[in-house]
Order: sequence, then C-alpha cells, then structure tokens
Amino acid sequence: MKKTVSLHTLGCKLNYSETSTIAGQFGTRGFEIVDHGTPSDVFVLNTCSVTENADRECRQIIRGVIRRNPDAYVIVTGCYAQLQPGEIAGIEGVDLVLGADEKFRLFDYIESLEKKEVSCVFRNPPENIQGIGEAFSADSDSRTRAFLKIQDGCDYKCSFCTIPLARGRSRSLPIKNVISNAQKLIDAGYKEIVLTGVNTGDYSSEGNNLADVLSEISLLDISRIRVSSVEPNLLTDEILELVASNPKFCRHFHIPLQSGDDEVLGMMRRRYKSGFYSDLIRKINETVPDAGIGVDVITGFPGEDEEKFLNSYRFIESLDISYLHVFTYSERRNTDAAMMPGKVDINKRRKRNEMLRGLSQMKKSGFYARHSGTAAEVLFESLKDDGSAEGYTSNYIRVMLRDAGEYENRIAKVRLGEADSGGVMDCSVISSAKYEEASNSYIKA
Repeated sequence: MKKTVSLHTLGCKLNYSETSTIAGQFGTRGFEIVDHGTPSDVFVLNTCSVTENADRECRQIIRGVIRRNPDAYVIVTGCYAQLQPGEIAGIEGVDLVLGADEKFRLFDYIESLEKKEVSCVFRNPPENIQGIGEAFSADSDSRTRAFLKIQDGCDYKCSFCTIPLARGRSRSLPIKNVISNAQKLIDAGYKEIVLTGVNTGDYSSEGNNLADVLSEISLLDISRIRVSSVEPNLLTDEILELVASNPKFCRHFHIPLQSGDDEVLGMMRRRYKSGFYSDLIRKINETVPDAGIGVDVITGFPGEDEEKFLNSYRFIESLDISYLHVFTYSERRNTDAAMMPGKVDINKRRKRNEMLRGLSQMKKSGFYARHSGTAAEVLFESLKDDGSAEGYTSNYIRVMLRDAGEYENRIAKVRLGEADSGGVMDCSVISSAKYEEASNSYIKA
C-alpha cells in the first residue's frame, strides 16, 4: 500500500505556495496525499510566527495531530520552526524540525519514517540562509488562481518584525525561472497568477526588478496577473503605468502602512512618513481610477498613546482605499520593539482593533457601493453545492453568481449588483456589448 501524507499550512500565501511544493515532493516519491485531519503515515506542518497566537496555534495543532494519530511521523517547518526550534522539538512526538533553508530538502533529512525518541533539528542560522526554494501552488482540484513565489527574505529592519530572523536576507528567483514556473501554471490551466514573496517589491536578480518581471510575464498567455503586497517605497511609477496600461494586470494593490502617525512610524523603523503614503494613494487613484487598495495596519504598538492612535485612525479615514487588514501588536522575542517602553494595555489594543475593523468595513462598503451597477470581469471559482460560484473582480471585489454552472473556473462579464451582509456582491452575466457600454459609462463618470 502507498504511504500517506497530510500537510497543513498556517500564515501567508507564500507559505501555501511552499507547502504545495513540499506536497509535490511527496507525490513524486509515490506518497498518497490525504486531507489534513485524516490519519496518515506522515504529517507536515508549515508554520507561521507572526504573533504569539500563531505560535500557540502551531503548538495546539501539533499536539492534536499527535494525540489523534500517535504513529504518524511528524515534521514541522516554517517560520516558527526557524525561530524557536527548541520549543517544537520539546513536544513529545515531533520527529523532525526543519528551518527555512532545509524545508525544500526535506528528504535529505529523513532516514526512515520510524518514530524517534528524540526530535531531530536541522536549522541554519538566519545569516547563513541562502536558498530560495522555487514554489508555486498547484491545487489539482481547481484551476482558478495560483500563487507563484518570486522572492524570499527581507533586508528591512522594522523594529517589530521577525521575518529577517525567520527567512534571512532578501533574495530573488532568476527571471528565467519565474517565467518557466509561470508557464507551468498556465499549462496546468490556471487563469490567474499571483506573484508573491516576503518583500515582493524588493525583487532583484541579474539586473532585473519587479517591473521587469511584470513586463516579461505579461507576454505569456495568461488572463490575469496579480501582485501581492508591495512596500510603499517600492511601488514605482513604472509598476503603476504597467498596471494602468495592460488589462492582464489586476487593478489591485496591497500596500502596508502599519501606522498613520509619523512618530510611531519612526519607532517602527518604517521607510516613509504619512505624507509620502497619502501622496502614493492619491497617485494610484489618479493612474488607476478604479483600483482596489488594501492597507495593513498595526495597532497597540509600544508608545502608541490615545493621541497617536487617533492620528493614525483619522489619517486612514482620510485615504481613498478599499479595505484594511488590521493586526493587534504582539511582542515578538528578539525584536527591538519588545523592549520599548510605553506598552499598551491589551484591552486597549483590542478596542482599537475593533475600531479599525469598523473603519475597514465602512471603506469596503463605500468602495462596493461605488461599483454597484457597473460592469466588471469576474474570475469564478469552483461551484458550491447550490450551483452558485464566487469570484473576484480585477480590483478585488468579491462577487457571487447564482446558477453559475457554465462559468466555473472561467472569466465572465457581469453587471455588479448590491452587496449582502457578508460583503459579497450579487451579479448578473451580460453580453460583451452591454459590458462595453457599462464600462464606458463608468469611465466617463
């Protein structure tokens, strides 16, 4: 009988693409891949360590798997494994702990699948991490959207962040490898490729930058190209012009802010001030008028008193953006921020988080309302049991189509309706002529 393996991922889309590649390594060696929660001979957890809650969730999942499936050979990798391998190795039943440089050479460290008395740990220190590990998601059950890793690591030294310790210095996949991997995804039938990395905008290889990657990949026969989060100081005019001029590029940007107060930004060691950020948002809206813009923000950072929080809130309120990703500050070991004075009470952090989430909902509702009645192209995903399907517009509006049978994993021209209580817009399919008419009306407006 085939050996079985189950895999589980926590954290960012980059982690998901990496887990997919690890799964592929098992597949080529004859393993049957089964769903997480199903008893298996091997279990692999790709971890996150962005907050203390993420660390706690990792430990809970590991213990749960060992309790339910005590004979499974347990492998733990990812950011938490790189940062705190001893904590994971101390959990009885863990067999193998692999750091960032080792995760893609997993089979180099497996002598047998017999349970061990003591965990084996293989982990390069962050300053020695060199490999990038080619990774892209390739879910056999869907051909809608794939995540393609083009960059890893980070050279920035934000005072709250452990990523340089977890993933090492910034390094990029050669452009020929990026294009080769993108072509594999296209050949597999994917309609949209999302370029991802730890600091995607910092892509640099053999004289090529992110704009060069975008130009090259746009020459391929792919319907959509979306770029994951890009630091504000790295979102160049050239990138904006490419998105504005080529319909293959999704009109969607995700740009970390973290705080709208300049003093807090300084303490965070971010590479811009609020004025630069607001000018960038204005430029995006002028260059790509219907763009969806997402913003990361952290609340409860040390030294963020009530005045600084309100400065940040009002600043974000003034921005013409679409939604927020709100994070409550979490102290991380071996970061400068963890040692800073002015810690914010956890209850205040949570209250501020709720306020920002409410602001995000207001921004999202306003953005959706502006697009009600307009035309859009939507890439629909797999059908639900009731025959409906959901998907995203180019500018990242979540849309639902009833009776979507013929549009599964296809792009359709639609007219957007109203959003429901869950923040999903209803829509109806329209002809190409009606689409052009509605599109022109929106542009003129």
